[in-house]
Amino acid sequence: MDAQNIIIINGNEFSFDTGETILQIANRNHIDIPTLCHLKGATPTGSCRICVVEVEGARTLVASCAAPATNNMVVRTESPQVIEARKMLIELLLSSGNHNCSIRGSDGDDWTQFQLKVQMEDGSSELCPVWGDCQLQDLAYRYQVSGEKFSATETAYPMETVNPFIVRDFSRCINCGRCVQACNEIQVNHAINFGYRGSKSKIIAAGDRPLKDSDCIFCGECVQACPVGALVEKEARYNVRPWETKQVRTTCSYCGVGCQLYLHVRKNQVVKVTGVENVVPNSGSLCVKGRFGFDFINSLERLKTPLIKANGTFRDATWKEAIDLVASRFKEIKNEHGPDSIGVLTSARITNEENYIAQKFARAVLKTNNIDHCARL
Repeated sequence: MDAQNIIIINGNEFSFDTGETILQIANRNHIDIPTLCHLKGATPTGSCRICVVEVEGARTLVASCAAPATNNMVVRTESPQVIEARKMLIELLLSSGNHNCSIRGSDGDDWTQFQLKVQMEDGSSELCPVWGDCQLQDLAYRYQVSGEKFSATETAYPMETVNPFIVRDFSRCINCGRCVQACNEIQVNHAINFGYRGSKSKIIAAGDRPLKDSDCIFCGECVQACPVGALVEKEARYNVRPWETKQVRTTCSYCGVGCQLYLHVRKNQVVKVTGVENVVPNSGSLCVKGRFGFDFINSLERLKTPLIKANGTFRDATWKEAIDLVASRFKEIKNEHGPDSIGVLTSARITNEENYIAQKFARAVLKTNNIDHCARL
């Protein structure tokens, strides 16, 4: 830290490095400033304004995620003016679209009609698919506001359900831009961006095509970044609630990178996968296989024992029987045709240590240098 740089937040002095934002300093010192649009590792935009703070001497409230700290700056994060501004912003967001969580409003017939409309558009009688796992809902509870203060704003775009892994619900999109930053700055896929203008603003793929017809690779980074119910995993939508599952951290087995992920487990079955944030090597990011390729775990067709083909059909075998058969066939082939008649292909799904053992086995036991790796195929 640069000792000469001092900022005063809520009456307490903190040192900081030149170039740090107010939000970064606050987070490092466990001062909670709420955000919706801010995405770690991406360029701050200050578009949602939820993170506004009061800075002594400033004419207006300042977006803390985008404002660099200056020496002797005095900041208040929960002043009456700040709280009032956040309340109004949350109320405006709740009044736009189908935010039918239990804090949207409860004004009798109006709420009933609104809920019936949302049920018809969602195709479900349940509350929002991310109820209990929504940052906007959390903020509404925190600041004790609902959405009936302002006139409801209808969305101009229907739900997009044709994609294989992701449902795009524009009626719940708050145009925070986190998905755009996740796609363009974190994953660098450049598949989506802002489109149209003003009240018609919409997150679009090139040509406003569905994701399945675009450059999207379905990594799901946008889903994990979305703070509301605008982007939801198709299989998890209305099927998985956070309080029904427990998270089990593990290492993805699809390649050798070692991405850390959470298995969301319900009744001993994996129902959803998310990346573990703020942990190397992936910092929450996953590929399409790591995030969506888990159905095989509970597949009825999954092999649970080795199989040996006898008389044209497979039969169950023990591991010892299967390994003994493979070993004996290796010996027969080697003795009859020589060691170079055998080749070994290793996998990117196993560790470097296991690949080392495989090449050692090929060279020291089989006596062949015919070993290669699937990454070259």
